[in-house]
Amino acid sequence: MQMIYETIESVAKSDANVLIIGESGTGKELIANAIHFNSLRSDHEFVKVNCSALPKELIEAEMFGYVKGAFTGATQNRSGLIAQAKGGSLLLDEIGEMPIELQPKLLRVLEERRFRPVGSAETFGADFRLICATNREPREAIKDGMMREDLFYRVSTITINVPPLRERSEDLQLLTDFFFNKFREKYNRPLQGFTQAAYQRVFTHRWPGNVRELQNAIERAVLLAKGSRIEPEDLPFGESANDLPVNAFYVPPNFTLEEIEKLVIAQTLERTRGNKQAAAAILGIYRPRLYSKIRKYRIQMPREKRNPFKKPAGPEDGKSDH
Repeated sequence: MQMIYETIESVAKSDANVLIIGESGTGKELIANAIHFNSLRSDHEFVKVNCSALPKELIEAEMFGYVKGAFTGATQNRSGLIAQAKGGSLLLDEIGEMPIELQPKLLRVLEERRFRPVGSAETFGADFRLICATNREPREAIKDGMMREDLFYRVSTITINVPPLRERSEDLQLLTDFFFNKFREKYNRPLQGFTQAAYQRVFTHRWPGNVRELQNAIERAVLLAKGSRIEPEDLPFGESANDLPVNAFYVPPNFTLEEIEKLVIAQTLERTRGNKQAAAAILGIYRPRLYSKIRKYRIQMPREKRNPFKKPAGPEDGKSDH
């Protein structure tokens, strides 16, 4: 990701065409925003269009505009997205879904820097910076006949590949904390953080929906959490809290030795439901040493699971009659 940030900084001031490749939810549009708003065109429009969302028969008119009478329903002249992006930037999201018949016309605009509205005999100057995004591998789209190879070379002067969240565990830790603090403040929830079991579930999930899925999951957990910390059952994926394998353990990257020790102790206490004697036995240390570590790292003991069917203890419960 640091290489991506450096690439954005290097190319933002230029007018080079940029192609952003990555799975859905990885943040391609955020990268496009960063390029535009750090460019010399930032004072002008940033026009965005999703090529897969527009009907095939309308996308040409939307891109280039049209004149009155060009087709049934064209009752007045209308400027297209290219004209609207004059002086600014144009984002073509899901460029791999653009109709193959329209791609030569876009290529001609990029080469000649002029375009012709539908039904018009006049051409106009095109002044925009092109940014494209796709969740498909362009080489596969070319092989499948979905994308012209000459257009690919034209739009990919600079190519940015965004890795999926499952390959960015350092970012996962930072994003989790960022979204937690964001939604805790937004909804004014007095939460202290995650239990170690919940934190572990975040790090072992595959995140097929990437950053977008993570954001939604953390927002839901902040809203639904009943205790002072987010529990595994507050997260909308994976197994239930009791289904976690007892030997499951995950260390987030870049942890110091002390942070790893704290994590090991906290997760062991989660596993033993707060039973210090059992935790000390698993860790292979004496109980007084475990108590000392708990105080040192200020580890919060796991929340006791209340049994709703258990009768509350009365004043005489547990006392012998003799």
